[in-house]
Amino acid sequence: MTIRFYNARILTMEEDRPIFEGEIWVKDERILYVGDGKDKVSVPGENGPEGIRWDEETDCGGNLLMPGFKNAHTHSGMTLLRSYADDLPLQSWLNEQVFPVEAKMSAEDIYHLTKLAVLEYLTSGITAIFDMYLTPESIAAACSETGMRCVQTGAVNNFSQSAEAVERWCRELNGKDPLISFLPGFHAEYTCSRELLERMAELSGRLKAPVYMHLSETKSEVEGCVERYGMTPGMFLDSLGMFEYGGGAYHCVWLTPEETELFKRKNVSVITNPASNMKLSSGIAPIQDFLKAGLNVAIGTDGPASNNCLDMFREMFLVTGLAKIREQDASAVDAMEVLKMATVNGAKAMGLAEADVLAEGRLADMIMIDLHQPNMQPLNNIAKNIVYSGSKLNVKMTMIHGKILYRSGTFHIHDEPEKIYAKANEIIEKLR
Repeated sequence: MTIRFYNARILTMEEDRPIFEGEIWVKDERILYVGDGKDKVSVPGENGPEGIRWDEETDCGGNLLMPGFKNAHTHSGMTLLRSYADDLPLQSWLNEQVFPVEAKMSAEDIYHLTKLAVLEYLTSGITAIFDMYLTPESIAAACSETGMRCVQTGAVNNFSQSAEAVERWCRELNGKDPLISFLPGFHAEYTCSRELLERMAELSGRLKAPVYMHLSETKSEVEGCVERYGMTPGMFLDSLGMFEYGGGAYHCVWLTPEETELFKRKNVSVITNPASNMKLSSGIAPIQDFLKAGLNVAIGTDGPASNNCLDMFREMFLVTGLAKIREQDASAVDAMEVLKMATVNGAKAMGLAEADVLAEGRLADMIMIDLHQPNMQPLNNIAKNIVYSGSKLNVKMTMIHGKILYRSGTFHIHDEPEKIYAKANEIIEKLR
């Protein structure tokens, strides 16, 4: 499949490369060419656009092509609980509402509910997700069938999954489908025994793989860990050897300066989830401190039960807006830095080095932003418009692995959206 996008504005997200006018060629799952159109004859094996038989040519009409957003922390199957368990603090939300319903969910339920989430991801310009949930095989099937790029991590805790299961998923879900991968992970320190955490650290060492977990989401979580082990969660996990191969921590609202320095040294990414933390009243993460320390900071929506929408535009605005309030500094966390978090940094946190920027040879995971909407005008600064005034309504196209899965309000995933909606409502009625 060969596709030519021309008459476009292009934001590659490469360092120090400004937006320019040009075109992008896609061949199968890879980007063949990115440029202004004047050097096309230099593309190896090609002789300009007239030398290629295009399956499709798209006049972008001056709209913007850029890398797709990377949702670096989510629980897709929790679409079931959207607006079902609201207005509660985290522990009550989990123990009284979420866990009881999740205990009834089957792998097939999660398969269908993940498809519902995929539809929303596509409308938000999300081209890759980092999913942590209960049934990795059915999540992988749903993403593979719909064309969503999905990295998964374990949700090991005292009540479900295990280090042995994570090892099996690492073996079975890696290397078979280019859209699907799996990395070791556990739910959180406070839901895992010390023995279980030690097994996860041992597994990480044996596989030479990074580990991912929820960490320091609430003040009470940190206080509980200090009471149990005499250390904050990050320092305790490091004492077990958890971060010898890096990894990532979700939330990090209450991370200490000592842990921030540790994460920089151990190559641990921070994945911030501002909407979820705000809605559950968990606090505001010190993003400015993380950036000053040189941490890799990415953005996730968290699940649709605590957010409640899977919208990267809202997350981007909240990352910078809440940072400005926290620091009482209107210059804190610049919009361009936020856009980098939502794309390049997310790819790094997820191990997607080939899907970070728009460049020759990289995976064709990209989106088109409609600039012909009032919220994008005037074009004083397109990148900042995306962060400060952008909306899902501006997503005109979402391409993953060289395939256009969403364009101008229409999905191309070989599933009817209304059937997916009906199935989700059928499942919630069954599990109430």
